[in-house]
Amino acid sequence: MSVMDHGSYQDHAGYERIRSWLGDRCGISYPDHKADLLRQRLSRVTRSFSLTDLDELAGAISNGKRHDVELAVMHAASTNHTFFFREPEVLEAFAKNILPQLNQREQMRIWSAAASTGDEAYTIAMLVAEHLGKSALNKLMILGSDISAPVLERAELGVFSRRQIAQMDPVIRERYMSPTGIEQYRVNEDLRRACTFRRLNLKATPYPFAKQFQVVFCRNILYYFEPEDQIATLNALYDATEPGGWLITSVTEAVRDLCPGWIPVTTGIYRRAG
Repeated sequence: MSVMDHGSYQDHAGYERIRSWLGDRCGISYPDHKADLLRQRLSRVTRSFSLTDLDELAGAISNGKRHDVELAVMHAASTNHTFFFREPEVLEAFAKNILPQLNQREQMRIWSAAASTGDEAYTIAMLVAEHLGKSALNKLMILGSDISAPVLERAELGVFSRRQIAQMDPVIRERYMSPTGIEQYRVNEDLRRACTFRRLNLKATPYPFAKQFQVVFCRNILYYFEPEDQIATLNALYDATEPGGWLITSVTEAVRDLCPGWIPVTTGIYRRAG
């Protein structure tokens, strides 16, 4: 075996170790056709920590001593392509059919379970303010969680680029955001107060919540999980939701076959029996 062949073998072995670690630790599955994407993301981590190759990176996350490297790999592997008012047809159904029922409660408890940079959590807050009035923000509690600490820091800051708000109605943007810097906007303070962000691994079930949520958003994340992790996650989300509460998923994610307790309401929306 030549030096080049040996290096290639080590690189492949390192990649497979990292891919296996992501599946075991985070429930994130990267099929073979997405190998180039994952390699590209991991190469940035390798460079940023001055590591030689993927084999050395695999060693760093396997010994349990480099928490900073572990977080960087999780962050790189998790999808962070997100923006405001994603899949508007699902959001419209949520606003028209679910928010009026929530408004009858003393407190509205909503969980954005794969929050990324907070686009979804703040979108929900805007929908509440638009449909129920800004006074409803006083009883709104949105938890945004994600496995990646860096994106949660950005979520707490509440500053977004023009690209992330490209699909937002300019009237809504002017009502709930303020210009800050070049081509950037910050979510207004009354909406930021309604949103709390915490790090959480969806694979670490059951979830550590003292009170159940009335609505859980879990969109565009389940299809990164292996089937057994999808089932475990949906069952844990079920337990974290009040009887009669709702689960909001992506329009492309089927839930009923994986967790029969979730009753389909309309595309992307399910309700917990009770």
